[in-house]
Amino acid sequence: MAEKQEFSKYERARIIGARGLQISMDAPLLADMKDEELDAVNYDPLRIAEKELDTGVLPISVNKPMPAKREEPLDKIKIEESKVSDAAKEAAEKEGEKDIAQGGEMLALTDSEEESEDSDDSSVTAAAEPEIE
Repeated sequence: MAEKQEFSKYERARIIGARGLQISMDAPLLADMKDEELDAVNYDPLRIAEKELDTGVLPISVNKPMPAKREEPLDKIKIEESKVSDAAKEAAEKEGEKDIAQGGEMLALTDSEEESEDSDDSSVTAAAEPEIE
């Protein structure tokens, strides 16, 4: 038989689960197991499937495609120096702050009395309980 393939823990779990399902549905056992061995694993399909996988009798292979290698080198990134001086950047930032301050809307604070009047108007009244006769 071909060389024994190494599986990840996720691949092992998937293979053992699939083979255990087959065994539980009365598929024939691929590994020669004596009655003493079957008694030792308590006829558990998952343990039988695990033994079959460990002995290498399962005709299962996993295709693991790898990405294609690139032969050409990667382009180098050029970092261009900014032609704008720090003083010009600061001046532009201050100008933006001035525009925001001039164009901004001033909001007034509300009084707690106004809030309580507004909340009284919008409150929902409780429904009266039906009378029992």
